[in-house]
Amino acid sequence: MKALIKKLPNSKVEILFEVPWQEFQPFLDEAAQTLGKNLKFKGFRQGKAPREMIEKEMGEEKILAAAAELVIKNKYSRLVFEKKLEVIDAPQVEILKLARGNPFSFRVKVNVLPEIPLPDCQKIASEVARKEVSIEAREIDDALNWLQRSRARFKDLARAAQKGDFLEIDYSSPQLEKGKIYQDRFLMGKGYFVPGFEENLQGMKAGEEKEFTVRFPKDYFNQELASKNINFKVKVKKVQQMELPQLNDNFARSLGEFDSLGDLRKKLKEGIKREKTIKETQRRRTEILERISEALKFEIPQALVDLEKDRMVDDLKREVTQGLKTSFEDYLKKIQKTEKELRNSFSGEAQKKVKELLILREIGKKEEISVSEEEIKTAVNGFLKNYPGPEKAKKEIDLDRLKEYYKGVIYNEKVFQILEKPK
Repeated sequence: MKALIKKLPNSKVEILFEVPWQEFQPFLDEAAQTLGKNLKFKGFRQGKAPREMIEKEMGEEKILAAAAELVIKNKYSRLVFEKKLEVIDAPQVEILKLARGNPFSFRVKVNVLPEIPLPDCQKIASEVARKEVSIEAREIDDALNWLQRSRARFKDLARAAQKGDFLEIDYSSPQLEKGKIYQDRFLMGKGYFVPGFEENLQGMKAGEEKEFTVRFPKDYFNQELASKNINFKVKVKKVQQMELPQLNDNFARSLGEFDSLGDLRKKLKEGIKREKTIKETQRRRTEILERISEALKFEIPQALVDLEKDRMVDDLKREVTQGLKTSFEDYLKKIQKTEKELRNSFSGEAQKKVKELLILREIGKKEEISVSEEEIKTAVNGFLKNYPGPEKAKKEIDLDRLKEYYKGVIYNEKVFQILEKPK
C-alpha cells in the first residue's frame, strides 16, 4: 500500500491511498461472507457459500463497494496508529478509483491537532510575579456586618414606609414581560431600583397599592427601556424594621463555631485571605497562559473552534432557561440577535480558549502528565457528597460529563503546578 500525507491549511491533512489489487482481494471475501450470511444455496450451509456464488446473486458492484469500506477502515486506522496522527473528528473520504483487477485508490481529509513548538514555558511563568495578598480591617468589618444582617430579625410596622425600612412588595408593568408580577424584598434607600422607583414607595403602608411612572436612564443596560417612561403598579405587602443583633461574644458563639468575637474576626480574616489567595493564583495563571499564548503562533483547528462555540451556546441556553427562568427564544429577542449571530459573536473567545487548552495539553504531554481513574473518582465523589440528595443528582447530573470536567480540572492543575515550580 502507498500512502501520501499532505498538510493542508487550518490544521488539516490529506492522505492519498493506493491499495494494490492483491491486497484488496482478501477484503472481497470478507465482504461477500458478511453480505451473504443470510443467503441460502443448495449444497452449502447458510453463510458458507463461495464468494463467486454470492457475487452472482448480489451483484459485483455491491460486493466491491462493501469491500472498499472495509479496506478504507482498515488502512486508514492503521496509518493513523503508525504515524501517530492526532485526529479530532471523523474523516472525509472520497473514492478515486474502484475497479476489478486495478489498484484501489481513495482520498481522506481529516482535522488533526497542530504541532505546537513550545517556548520555555517555566521561564515565562517565572516572569509573572505573584502579588502580595493583604487584608484590610474594612474587609473584615464588611464580612462581619453581612453576618449580622443575615441574623437580623424583622418587626412589622403599621406606619408609613421611610428610608431604612425593609419592604416586601409585588410590582408589575404592562411594558415588562407582558405584565408579569414580580416579588421583591429590599432595604429602602439603598438604590436597588432605577432612580425614582423607591421614592414613590415612601409614605406607603402595608396593604396599600399605587400606580406611578418612572423615566428610565438613557444609559440603562436594556436599551429597549432606556429613556422611556415605564408605568408601574406596586402593592406593599410588608413594612418592617430590621433589628440587628449586637456584635459581641454571644453573637459569635451563636454561630456555633467560634469562642468569641475576636475568634470570629480572626477566622473571617483567614477566610478572606484564603479566598483572595485563590483569586490571585487564578489571576497569575491566567496571565502566564496569556503570555505563553502570545509567544506562540500555530494553526488552530476550525473544527475545535466550532465545537467550543457550540458548547458556549449550550451553556448559555442552560443559564438562560435555568437561571433567568425564561426561554432562549425570548432571550434572543431581548438581545436582538439570531442564534447564528450569537454563535458567531463567540468566535474570538472560542479561538482563545481552544488555543490555551491546546497549549496546556501540549505542556502536559511533554511532561508526561496523566490523570488516574482514582483521582477522577475522588473529585466526583467530593462534588456529589455536597449535592442535595442522591436521587436528585441522578436526575440532574450527566455523570460522564462531570467525570470529563474533573479530568480536565485535575490535568490543568498538574500542568500549572509544573509551570509554577521555581526554575
